[in-house]
Amino acid sequence: MVEMTREEFEDAVGDALDEVPPELAAQMDNVVVLVEDDAPADDPGLLGLYEGVPLTERDLGWAAGSLPDRITIFRNPTLAVCESRDEVVDEVAVTVVHEIAHHFGIDDERLHELGWA
Repeated sequence: MVEMTREEFEDAVGDALDEVPPELAAQMDNVVVLVEDDAPADDPGLLGLYEGVPLTERDLGWAAGSLPDRITIFRNPTLAVCESRDEVVDEVAVTVVHEIAHHFGIDDERLHELGWA
């Protein structure tokens, strides 16, 4: 397991978000990216989670009172599967792209086909 402070991990997530092409980032709507230490108890190895309504499923009535979609990146499970800081940075980048893809309506099957799973 790699040792990395919460602040260092959050910086890695921020760096991954900075790498999202501006034209794609501009299309993201009503979404927040968070870091949590631990994944949900029912899936403790989960590295990231998208919760919300994908852009492809939103209709005209969607925005009325809607809370932001949430992308959560889980620190401890990520650190547990990595053997170096560089590997953490790479894994965080992949996880961030994976969860953003869900915001755009891309499912896990397609992400596996594209190599982002």
